[in-house]
Amino acid sequence: MTTLQRAEAAEHALSQELDRVVVKSVLFTSGERDPRQPVTRPPDNGRLYMMGHDPRLPRMPDKPTLFDFFRLRFGPSAHLLQSARLAMNNGVDEKIVLACLLHDIATAGFIRSDHGYWSAQLLEPYVDEEVAWGIRYHQALRFFPDESVGYRYPELYLKLFGADYVPEPHIQEAYRYARDHKWYMTSRLITVNDLYAFDPSVQVELEEFTDVVGRHFRQPKEGLGFDQSPSAHMWRTINWPTRYL
Repeated sequence: MTTLQRAEAAEHALSQELDRVVVKSVLFTSGERDPRQPVTRPPDNGRLYMMGHDPRLPRMPDKPTLFDFFRLRFGPSAHLLQSARLAMNNGVDEKIVLACLLHDIATAGFIRSDHGYWSAQLLEPYVDEEVAWGIRYHQALRFFPDESVGYRYPELYLKLFGADYVPEPHIQEAYRYARDHKWYMTSRLITVNDLYAFDPSVQVELEEFTDVVGRHFRQPKEGLGFDQSPSAHMWRTINWPTRYL
């Protein structure tokens, strides 16, 4: 193909992608609408449904890395980056630095509710078991102070949830379990370095953590989402969030 032919073929392929029908999953609309009600689908008029790359998003590499997801799929990550730098400056073990960098990736790229559990599940095949455990239980520990390490209940939570908010029984049970676990301090140090106020003037580059990630994150050679791990499907969902099936 000539250069002109390739350009025309690419333009034609893009126009076809742009013409795909996109149907949102129930989770993306529940609350704004009653999920029990039938989904009103847009008229397709003979068009095909979205089953691959959504041209409204930047295209991911064929073998995406963790950093590709940070750059191309996750929301603004200043919180994660600043928390990881704080942990690094505090001289904690590199595994804790990695945990701080990744503790809220579910919130950044997937789902907010139960984000500690979702983040841990995304990461379990690729990080040390202690790191995944710490990320899972930081969700419960953040609601409970520990004066021995200077951790207090976040003032931000008083503003967000009200002074009368009491964590649900399953969160309280998770806290009691984690409090007696051998990796308690791993999870607690995530909360200690979990910044609740961000300085917009502070710039932290993802590349600052290249070596830490390289040493402690097992990047699959096939790319995240294509390595047949127990959480590969979750990474594919973040990669292709509007696939019909």
